[in-house]
Amino acid sequence: MAAGSGGSIDALSQFKLQPVFGAFGESLHFSQANLMMVVASVVVLGTLWLGMRPRALVPGRLQAAAEMAYDGVLGMCLETIGEGGRRFFPFVFTIFAFVLLGNLMGVWPYFFTYTSHIAVTLALTLLVIVMVTVVALRIHGLHFFSYFVPQGVPAVLLPLLVPIEVISYLSRIISLSVRLFANMMAGHVMLEVFGAFIVMLGAAGLIGFFPAAFSFAVNVALIGFELLVATLQAYVFAVLTCIYLHDAVHLH
Repeated sequence: MAAGSGGSIDALSQFKLQPVFGAFGESLHFSQANLMMVVASVVVLGTLWLGMRPRALVPGRLQAAAEMAYDGVLGMCLETIGEGGRRFFPFVFTIFAFVLLGNLMGVWPYFFTYTSHIAVTLALTLLVIVMVTVVALRIHGLHFFSYFVPQGVPAVLLPLLVPIEVISYLSRIISLSVRLFANMMAGHVMLEVFGAFIVMLGAAGLIGFFPAAFSFAVNVALIGFELLVATLQAYVFAVLTCIYLHDAVHLH
């Protein structure tokens, strides 16, 4: 639990990476975060394969969930990017599913939220930005760099405004990665703190029963809120990816 030595609360210890599978994990630096990424990938692929395997006219629960996820992300791509967004659907769906599972799995005991590490969210963001830049260069060539030149601006102001536009473009890397990482980390810290309060107040006997019960109720509410935030953050990450791809395709 989060209670450390002397009754202190160490809410950040849950984010510490540790090798799994003994010496094998240590030699490969294979941590619980890597394990959860593999589990998330298997869950997504397994759900889609098992869900779409029956191809029933009246879908069951698993097939309905798979179709809902498929249609939802495809609709997001088409509405945000345009008809050309269909070709980016596999990329956006993969990003959405990977982030969603990473966010949701960490709420359950003995699981780990790999999206609570800035290294993971930064890597995902860099993948998105590189993808967007490559798409823009492939479609528009060198004309892509006109994206950083505001239209209708006097030439004398361009030396000032062009660097600002470039910084704004690159700042997506920070905003996209930090938003996801910070939300996931903050939520789990709150869960850990109130969970520690339950244990510490419960150990105080009858006098701590009501405060412990209140902390327990807050923790239950936080779990529901964390599930909502986990889903919303995956949706926001996917929507912003579509918006960036829209800019790359249409250059505005």
